Amino acid sequence: MIDIEKIQKSVGIIGESEPIRDMLLLIGQVADTDISVLIDGPSGAGKEMVAKAIHKNSRRKFEPMITVNCGAIPAGIIESELFGHKRGSFTGAHEERKGYFEAADKGTIFLDEIGETPLETQAKLLRVIEQGEFMRVGDTKTRKVDVRIVAATNRDLADDVVKGHFRKDLYFRLKTVTVRVPPLKDHVSDIHLYVERFGLMFCAKNDIPFKGFSAEALRVLRSHHWPGNIRELKNMVESLIVMHRGERIDEEMVLKALGRTEEQLNTNLPVLIGDDTDKIERELILKQLLFLRQDVNEIKQLLFSGGRPGGHPVQPANPALYLPPPGGQRVPSSAAEAPPSAVEDGKLYAVEDFAVGEVTMKELEHEMIERTLEKFNQNRRKTARALDISERTLYRKITEYGISKK
Repeated sequence: MIDIEKIQKSVGIIGESEPIRDMLLLIGQVADTDISVLIDGPSGAGKEMVAKAIHKNSRRKFEPMITVNCGAIPAGIIESELFGHKRGSFTGAHEERKGYFEAADKGTIFLDEIGETPLETQAKLLRVIEQGEFMRVGDTKTRKVDVRIVAATNRDLADDVVKGHFRKDLYFRLKTVTVRVPPLKDHVSDIHLYVERFGLMFCAKNDIPFKGFSAEALRVLRSHHWPGNIRELKNMVESLIVMHRGERIDEEMVLKALGRTEEQLNTNLPVLIGDDTDKIERELILKQLLFLRQDVNEIKQLLFSGGRPGGHPVQPANPALYLPPPGGQRVPSSAAEAPPSAVEDGKLYAVEDFAVGEVTMKELEHEMIERTLEKFNQNRRKTARALDISERTLYRKITEYGISKK
């Protein structure tokens, strides 16, 4: 069994969405082997965090992990940096020096932006991967090294191979297993978790009170495209906290920071208006079908459910929510049986008119949490996901309302 939560906690990966869980599952499958891994994903999505998770959950976790940004090293000295050099091998080589591969012996070397390496260096990288051998610059002695290689790229290496910018043999050797890091726009449901983590960390470090983000502010953040991914979101959160020190971040503050207005924020469109028209229509139809199916299920199973499977009714926190009105009309057991009065202007209401003003938000929240826990047999992960809140928030609410297992 692969312990996804253990992998998350080992390096602090954030996310509860399906794309993140699929990525963590793949990490767990390859971590305890010595197979080479290629991490593919856009800039700012967290590729280095994935590399650390692979190392921390491998048999080499007590050995060093060396990170090399191949795109930041000039082509003239990259071989010296990777493999070391012999004294006097070039101008400025005043002493013998080990390279990154020797420093990572018995451990893991993470080659970030490997698509930026020169073709001549790629040939030597292939030799290290296949035979574990290399030579320092200016030396004739072959050296052995035992290193696991994890590489990452934000480029289309297959296209670079076709164009002759990347060696085909190295490409196929690296992509034995490819871990895809999803862009933030593919898992915006995790944004509230990132905001909470980044906000708490930044405020603790800078001694600033963290008042949180309003639900409307989070809605705006989820509607953004995030071309800079998690790195952009982190910078946005820190900037908002600094600019509105000690305040709760609201919708207007976020819109202003994004350079948008409420009119430009069309929450009825789950895709960007600037995208290709055909693509927009396809995604809109598919997503609206999914939302419709979810709405129907929620209405049937949560809002109009008079009890739970097995015939044991769930006692509501406030009987006024589900008791019939003075006229004696019974509460519908399904959406199909909902009286006409429950539907108004095309909207389906969960609370009858006679109960409005008799119940509080806390009572509604208490009721929904308790009944959802009953529905999922006290499984808190599934309950939090169904209620669209974090597990941490759910635990706090359970304690606050004194909800116990039944």
